[in-house]
Amino acid sequence: MRIYGLVQDSIVDGPGFRFSCFVQGCPHRCPGCHNPDSHDPSGGKEMTVEEVAGELLKNPLTDGLTLSGGEPFAQAEECLALARIARASGRTVWSYSGWSFEYLKNQGTEAQKALLAELDVLVDGPFLLEQRTLALPWRGSRNQRVVDVPASLAAGEAVLLPD
Repeated sequence: MRIYGLVQDSIVDGPGFRFSCFVQGCPHRCPGCHNPDSHDPSGGKEMTVEEVAGELLKNPLTDGLTLSGGEPFAQAEECLALARIARASGRTVWSYSGWSFEYLKNQGTEAQKALLAELDVLVDGPFLLEQRTLALPWRGSRNQRVVDVPASLAAGEAVLLPD
């Protein structure tokens, strides 16, 4: 998988201590993105899922995995494999995506739908510079939603976590 960067003990990418995996490559290329160097799909470095998982599992205090980027759903197969390893180790799984929950659920590829089903939380929607905020937890612009994925899949529509 193409990796932009890995961060141990993040406290800004979800609750608790998160292992944040920033994938390389993003088709959205949102103006004002906080990781513009992650847009080029040929940038970053190549790592195997096993290598990334080894870094994740290295710290027993890690509460969960957060997939960010870049666009994790552009590398859905690899992110799915990593999410399954995280879940098997008792960790929660969050992901950010420029695509909406509804798009991924209804129009995503089979791998994207499978990755969505492995998530506890999806922070969805593109970053919109004109809606930028530092006041909302876990997201960078007001249009983005913090979606409870299991509840949403059960309900057939997006169920949001409270702020």
